[in-house]
This record gives sequence, C-alpha cells and structure tokens, in this order.
Amino acid sequence: MPSKSANKSKPSKSDFKPLRIAQLAPLYERVPPKLYGGTERVVSYLTDELVRRGHHVTLFASGDSITTAKLVAGHPESLRLAGIPEQGVFLHFPMISDAFENGSKRFDVIHGHIDYWSFPFARLANVPSVSTLHGRLDIEALMPVYSRYRSMPVVSISNAQRKPLPYMNWKATVYHGLPTDLLRFSPGSGKYLAFLGRISPEKRPDLAIDVARKVGIPLKIAAKVDVVDKDYFEAVVKPRLSPPDVEYIGEINEVEKNEFLGNAIALLFTIDWPEPFGLSMIEAMACGTPVIARPCGSVPEVVDLGVTGCIASSVEELAAAVKEAQKIPRAGVRAQFEKRFTAAQMAEGYERVYRRLIKQAGSKAKK
Repeated sequence: MPSKSANKSKPSKSDFKPLRIAQLAPLYERVPPKLYGGTERVVSYLTDELVRRGHHVTLFASGDSITTAKLVAGHPESLRLAGIPEQGVFLHFPMISDAFENGSKRFDVIHGHIDYWSFPFARLANVPSVSTLHGRLDIEALMPVYSRYRSMPVVSISNAQRKPLPYMNWKATVYHGLPTDLLRFSPGSGKYLAFLGRISPEKRPDLAIDVARKVGIPLKIAAKVDVVDKDYFEAVVKPRLSPPDVEYIGEINEVEKNEFLGNAIALLFTIDWPEPFGLSMIEAMACGTPVIARPCGSVPEVVDLGVTGCIASSVEELAAAVKEAQKIPRAGVRAQFEKRFTAAQMAEGYERVYRRLIKQAGSKAKK
C-alpha cells in the first residue's frame, strides 16, 4: 500500500524565507465548502499547506470559512448558504479593495482566485500579484476583458485551459492537489460505477447512465443541481433514474466522498466541454479508483493511460473502457496520485511563481 507520509516534508530551514501571502477566495462557498465547490476547496488546501510550510498567510473569504491562516471575512456567510449568490457581482469588491489597500506594506504577494475581478486593483497596486484562472476561458463575451488586462500575471490549472487566450501573461501551469491524508486508499475492487460533481448538460450524466446500462453495472450519482440546471435534471436525468441500478444520492461532503469513491469500480467523467482541470478525477485517484473520461480539455493531461484510467469518446468505447479499468492496479493509481497531485506539490508550484514575481518587482524598483 502506498505511503501515507509522502510529500509531507517542509523546506529546509537553511534556505527557506517565509512570505506574507494574501489569498483571495470567491465568496460563493465557504473555504472549504460544506458540499460542492471546486475553487474554494483548492484554495483551502493551498492556504493550509502554505501555512504548514511556514508562510504567513491571510485568507480573504466568507466569515464561516475554516482555515489555519488569518481569516478576513468578505461576507459573514458564504453567499450560496445565505441564499444570495446573485449578489456576488458586487459583494466581492469591498473584499478585493481591503486586500489591495496598502498591500505592499502588508503582503509580499497577493494571489487571487476570483478570475478577472481583481485585475483593475492589481494593475493600480504596488504589490506583486497573480491570479489563478479556475474556469473555462472560451466565453466570447469575456474576450474584451481579458484582452484589456493581458499583461496581468496569471496561472493556468492545465495547459489545455490556455488555448482560447494564448496572449495572456501566463506564468505557470499549476495542477490542483489534495492533502495526502484527505482521502484513504481503498484496495477493494469496487461495487458500482460513480459519477461525482455537478448535474449539467456539459458534464453529461446522461452519458454516464448510458454507459452503466450498457455494461450492466449499477451507477451512483453524487452531484449538485444548480438552479440554472434544474430543468435539465428534471427533463433529462430524473426520468432515467431507477434505483438501485441508477441512483441519485445528491450532494456529498468530504467524509462521504471517501466511501463513495473508494467503493467504486471506476469514476465516470463523461464530460462534453473543455474542462479546465476536473478535481473529482484526482479525488478518485487518491482512493485508488481508476478514472474513465472523455478526451476533453485537461483530461489527457490528468489521466495517465493504463496507469490511472482510460480515455474514450463514444458509449461503446466507454463501456469497453470499464473492463480495461478493472484491470488497473488500484495501488498504482494511488501511487501516481501521490507522485503528481498532492497539496505539497501544488504549494511548491505556487511558491516558485510567488518568488519569481517578487524578484521581478524588486528588480524593477531598483531601476
């Protein structure tokens, strides 16, 4: 069984200089989320790992967040739990302003996870900053915004994510990572196929249902249904549910994920959109569960063929991949997760970005 202590070491004290880092999280979910929420979950893992490594981190997030960093509340409660997610378009701005005000005296670097909203503040501030772009970047209406702020330092979460915006000031690609002890390795062969995440047309849970029925293996769907996707769920997914063969169990929390993914034969990641990363893929890998995914967006970068899963397109190909995935050693899946997708590796990637930006800012100041 893979070691649980992998990637636990801190940098050596002899060459380590702690940084004062601000992390700006979205206010829609708390950090970490109680249920669904990819970006806020990643911010939580990164923030706590940076603190563990000895940095002085301030997290700007909702007041109900749980963190080892210093917490500055941008709103008392996460907006979705407060029932006011639509107010996010203006409630974020006081928090962003608070982070950048006198930023150079308080922080060595400011790291935003709120896409383009921090760009105008960062351009006018005298503190190094970087933004991780967590979402899809092929939205035509947003192109003028990105073009206007093309000089802003940004980080991608996969190389594929960059394709619509090749002209941006990309500083690095840093893959998401999980704490090694967050999800346990499960050596069992699994009892069902799993679908995890969000019910929406681009995630294609209907395709996962087709695959499960074709191979005659039960499918469990653990997913959130947003208001905008409720009609899709009611019209396309709900009529096809037939427990226990095809079962919808709703949103699940971090603790429930361990059993849900660990007891699965494979995760079906049947997406039909340019997925920037796909956190559920590495959550499955952490449990030793192979991933069967369609070749969209970041998938070819995340899934190692024959090692952590299979990539296929049609229902017939995906069904054949189920048999192939069952042959993949689960210990090897977990080992590859520890090799590529831990929180420690993610933090190291961002540390390199921070230090380069700080060094560049220092060089400019001397001129």
